[in-house]
Amino acid sequence: MENTEQSPASLLYEGKTLKHADWVTTKILNPFVWRCPNQSIEKLYKERISTNHLEVGVGTGFWLKYTLESGSRLALLDASQEALDHAGAALERHRPEKYLADVSKPLRETLDSGDSFESLALTCLFHLIPGNLELKAAKILDNLLPYVSADGSVFGATILGADIRRPLLAVPVMNYGYKKEMLWNKNDTLGDIMEVLSARFRVFNVEVQGCVVLFWGKGLKEGYSRSLSQ
Repeated sequence: MENTEQSPASLLYEGKTLKHADWVTTKILNPFVWRCPNQSIEKLYKERISTNHLEVGVGTGFWLKYTLESGSRLALLDASQEALDHAGAALERHRPEKYLADVSKPLRETLDSGDSFESLALTCLFHLIPGNLELKAAKILDNLLPYVSADGSVFGATILGADIRRPLLAVPVMNYGYKKEMLWNKNDTLGDIMEVLSARFRVFNVEVQGCVVLFWGKGLKEGYSRSLSQ
């Protein structure tokens, strides 16, 4: 397994914070700060997840506990070994494969070149990674799409920070996150994620709930390169 560098944002899913992450996220942040109902995220998973699924940026594995069918193949990929172990234990009945890797880098040494997943989730990942949303999302997707079937579904959610009316409580929470380098979404816009999706998928959709955009894309565009070669 490769070594991965950890940022302050990754510490949100380490130690004591990992232990309480589900409660803080679903009881406080989603409903009252980001104003994104938990039901909306769960609905996205139920509609888009398959029985051959790759979860990237696993957090605690919370949504998978309620949406993944028994007997499914599940692969977990994250830059944090602690998050992988925590989510893996929570999802033990699915006997998940666990991969330690940085998705901003090519994954040749992590995933089998012949692997093909029917669904890929990137939930609450992009806003934890430094950089422009369009650039970082494009890079991450281009590293992952070679491992998604041509008609597979890619979905997720990310917190937007610009060109959107932010809920009242979101403003101080985001500002604190920027100061502590735990959030990297200050300039992230809806247009950024739409550009990334429209360039790669025949069909895609975005839905804004509060300051969160829920997104999905399906069916790689004709001519889009899925080659592992750079």
